[in-house]
Amino acid sequence: MNKSILLIGCNGQVGSQLQKILQPYTNLIAVARPEVELAQPETIKCLVEQWKPQIIINAAAYTAVDKAESEPELANKVNALAPQVLSEEANKSQALLIHISTDYVFDGKSNRPYQENDLTNPLSIYGETKLAGEQAISSICSNYLILRTAWVYGSGGKSNFVKTMLRLGSQKSELKVVSDQIGSPTWATDIAQTIAMLITKDQPKSGIYHYTNSGVASWYDFAVAIFEEAKLLGFPLNIERVVPIPTSEYPTPATRPSYSVLDCTKISSLMESYPPHWRESLRKMLKEFRNMSS
Repeated sequence: MNKSILLIGCNGQVGSQLQKILQPYTNLIAVARPEVELAQPETIKCLVEQWKPQIIINAAAYTAVDKAESEPELANKVNALAPQVLSEEANKSQALLIHISTDYVFDGKSNRPYQENDLTNPLSIYGETKLAGEQAISSICSNYLILRTAWVYGSGGKSNFVKTMLRLGSQKSELKVVSDQIGSPTWATDIAQTIAMLITKDQPKSGIYHYTNSGVASWYDFAVAIFEEAKLLGFPLNIERVVPIPTSEYPTPATRPSYSVLDCTKISSLMESYPPHWRESLRKMLKEFRNMSS
């Protein structure tokens, strides 16, 4: 497959994995800041006009969930206005636009996994701006795939929950972790591989698709699993006890959905396989991270 692909956000968690996977068999143009500034739409226009890609993958976003509460304008530029501009430019060059979105478009009040057409009701500025980006794409772009995912972690990118737990677990003997928010931890590499497979398939129908790893956990469950798996792999840890606490004991500027499990039936039938279980993927990520660190 020798399609020309413009990958925006190649240094993030998912973007860095996409670059690794796609580089060998596509004509890949991988960019990140400062080459492209999503807060400055003209940099997006210039890039698309220069390269005229057949596929545009937007793996970049303003993801500082709490900081967004005090920087709503910047979050809106990156998460809502940039996807609008990307949609307009994709239409001009008849490109497929693939955009990564989030479980934060939901309010977490459901009692079953969220389907793609369920009512959205974001609780935070981050969620609102990501939803606005989705709406811009679906109303403007003629050829698009929006991939909603959740609880993303990986070896690449800056910080994430797994890296934070490993750092804190090496410094402290006890940690308190929220136990009343439920979701599906998802490995960035699995997301990247799924996007790569979508590209190689016959063009799926434009629309929204949910993708996370299988299984569910609380942040507390996830933390316990991280330490169990990391100990087996010989990570230097001092942690002895993980204490479950309610969200009310760990207040944050942004409200998180208490339940953000996504129903992945639609994409699973398209891929003809279900996503791997989160614990299996966690084990793979920790092995990879250990090798990188040693």
